[in-house]
Amino acid sequence: MFVTQISVFLENKPGRLAQVTEVLRQNNIDISAISVADTSEFGIVRMIVDKPKEAVSALKAAKFPVSTTEVLAVEVSDKPGGLNFALQVLNEANISIEYLYSFIKRNGDKALILFRIEDSAKAVEVLQSAGVKLYTNEEINLL
Repeated sequence: MFVTQISVFLENKPGRLAQVTEVLRQNNIDISAISVADTSEFGIVRMIVDKPKEAVSALKAAKFPVSTTEVLAVEVSDKPGGLNFALQVLNEANISIEYLYSFIKRNGDKALILFRIEDSAKAVEVLQSAGVKLYTNEEINLL
């Protein structure tokens, strides 16, 4: 019914998120869901991983401030209105939602993550130069 969410607090400095994911990679920990929220001074990375206890230990050993929270993993229909149904059920019960984020969508053994990037043109250029496949809306809809 509940799943363990890991929250990591990071300074807003280039490379800090990559350092977190590197610690997880080194410990063979897979990220199933991730959300990043920021303020002017720090960010909060929220994750669901396959090995939460090991992730917490590894991140603490790497000197990251880490906490855990129990959250609900709610199944919704993958069609228009699927999420709305669950939201309406909660609304009718006068239950507030603090935040939500989705699990990473998969294409076979490939995960897809959506990024909001300030300089999108430059991001496309450097990612494609590195051989990273970028998807269009149409390609995502075919998955």
